[in-house]
Amino acid sequence: MIDLYTANTPNGQKASIMLEEVSLPYKIFNVNISQGEQHTKAFKAINPNGKIPAIVDHDVQEGLRVFESGAILVYLAEKTCKLLPAQGRNRAEALAWTFWQVGGLGPMIGQWGHFVRAAPEPIPYAIKRYLDESIRLLEVLNDHLADREFITDDYSIADIANFTWASGGLSFIRSANPERVGHLSAIERWAKLVGDRPAVKKGLEILR
Repeated sequence: MIDLYTANTPNGQKASIMLEEVSLPYKIFNVNISQGEQHTKAFKAINPNGKIPAIVDHDVQEGLRVFESGAILVYLAEKTCKLLPAQGRNRAEALAWTFWQVGGLGPMIGQWGHFVRAAPEPIPYAIKRYLDESIRLLEVLNDHLADREFITDDYSIADIANFTWASGGLSFIRSANPERVGHLSAIERWAKLVGDRPAVKKGLEILR
């Protein structure tokens, strides 16, 4: 059994989708991040960085904790031998695109969202900087997907990692700047393909 500590955010959704895709039994512990539960001593014993998601794998003696969404995807893929090739070009590509999202797409969209919705006062430079970089990164992904079904030759952790941020981020940006993202049709097609998977639907629904 795996304990999943999470919330209904793009990073939190990655973990529940992955657990559904690899068919591992798990129990959800909802972390109320708006109330600061991620900063409690109990939660920091699981993730010292005080962020969701995190898991504890009780199949391992004394329980094994894994935090950071990208690390969770890799850990679960390797535990089950699913959604990440053991070697070769597709493994390298899947890891590259997973960490591309972790280090770029997620943080940029997240920062844009913060300055648009949560900053105490508007800072035009920050809003423009993060919006421009978010769109640039979405264009990189859109170009990559133009002639392929999934991010690598087969559906993988790279698709899970990017799906929650690319689909949600694209919708968020479109609501504020529709003229900037009308050309990202490859992402739209890919996001529908991924979003129609039963495990993805369940992984999203279970957090609502």
